[in-house]
Amino acid sequence: MNIVFIGSGNVATQMAPALKENGHDILCVYSRSIKNAKALSTILGCNYCNKVQDIPSNADLYIVTLQDDFIEKIINQLNFQPACIVHTSGSKPLDIFPKRFMNTGVIYPLQTFTKNRKTNWATLPIFIEGNNSKSRIVVSKVAHSLSKNVQKANSLKRQQMHLAAVFANNFVNHLYSLSSELLKNEKISFDVLKPIILETTERILSADPAKIQTGPAKRKDFTTIKKHLNLLKADKNKLKVYKTITESIIHTTKSK
Repeated sequence: MNIVFIGSGNVATQMAPALKENGHDILCVYSRSIKNAKALSTILGCNYCNKVQDIPSNADLYIVTLQDDFIEKIINQLNFQPACIVHTSGSKPLDIFPKRFMNTGVIYPLQTFTKNRKTNWATLPIFIEGNNSKSRIVVSKVAHSLSKNVQKANSLKRQQMHLAAVFANNFVNHLYSLSSELLKNEKISFDVLKPIILETTERILSADPAKIQTGPAKRKDFTTIKKHLNLLKADKNKLKVYKTITESIIHTTKSK
């Protein structure tokens, strides 16, 4: 399948080479940054551009990997009828595409991507959606060429999964960052927490997270909680986070 990537960020940098490795031809990479477009096109051995009017119109599929805030702005500038066009966003609905586009869809890989860390696509969950039978065939073919774990999901389900991923990934990583700050204040390496992080991660791979919850909030150990609050009284942000999560754990435990 001949594919054009509209976007050259983390998702495109991981997805485009994977698609090429699996037999697809990447015709062109568009990016608002000519430097980024050229960098990815060099890896792929394809053309590149930074003007919407220069995007070729003869591809079988256009994959939009732009940041959510820019998707509508760019795709509305396309002056031709794409054979099929999809986005990769978890939070944007299928109907974000202009009604004049006949074949539209979504290929949403549920993963966090970075440019310098290769993605293992084989078992990565990919959620697909199409506005008609033709687009559904296209997105299914492309998704299955990347992963064995492909599932259908409408826009609402995809948004819920994206929200859950923010809790599980972005919020947890932020908590790691706050933990690191606490340790730095005492000149302690973040490495001391890595064994407990690994242990927790391994446990949730085979158990319901709610059933393996531990800690003072779970135990209703208000003496320890009070000590923690006292330690955080000079840092209003961490104090607020601690109170919010502690209250959530206590409330969740009560409800069960």
